[in-house]
Amino acid sequence: MAGKALSSAILLSFVILATGSRSPAGVRQVQAVAPLKSSSATTADDYECVYTVYVQTGSIWKAGTDSVIGLGLRAADGAGFTIPDLAKWGGLMGAGHDYYERGHLDIFSGRGPCLPSPPCGMNLTSDGSGAHHGWYCKSVEVTASGPRAACARAAFGVEQWLATDAPPYQLHAERSVCGKSDAAAE
Repeated sequence: MAGKALSSAILLSFVILATGSRSPAGVRQVQAVAPLKSSSATTADDYECVYTVYVQTGSIWKAGTDSVIGLGLRAADGAGFTIPDLAKWGGLMGAGHDYYERGHLDIFSGRGPCLPSPPCGMNLTSDGSGAHHGWYCKSVEVTASGPRAACARAAFGVEQWLATDAPPYQLHAERSVCGKSDAAAE
């Protein structure tokens, strides 16, 4: 079952890559946060890798949010990039979809710079905006594919509030599976 889901994600990623997925004009979708040794990407046209992100919101009461959610990804050597707004970057759920609702799985896919090794660290952020700013994230899963690179998958158990009024009283959650033999370890 997991192999089938991964195969579907990889196929979807290649379709997006083949059709030349582009961000809306004037919107900066991805920001490099550390030197990318294997990439000299400077514009969205230089981004050759496709990332698919699965975000599972918890099912506990008030888990959903209206805030803007961002995601930073990094490789084992620290090279990485940040997606300031996942929904604008690659929301796949359709027009009018309300992202990050209680119990929902939201899927995002888009292009980004190729990392020198598979993504193994992530920093999930909330801007704390909106009428319902608190958010309980259960998990994040990332698949990556690109030319001349093996497909990769990393799963991050989050199980944390991103809120200023619930422990741990912060708007970010950082997780890493770097150094573990199986990046899918939670």
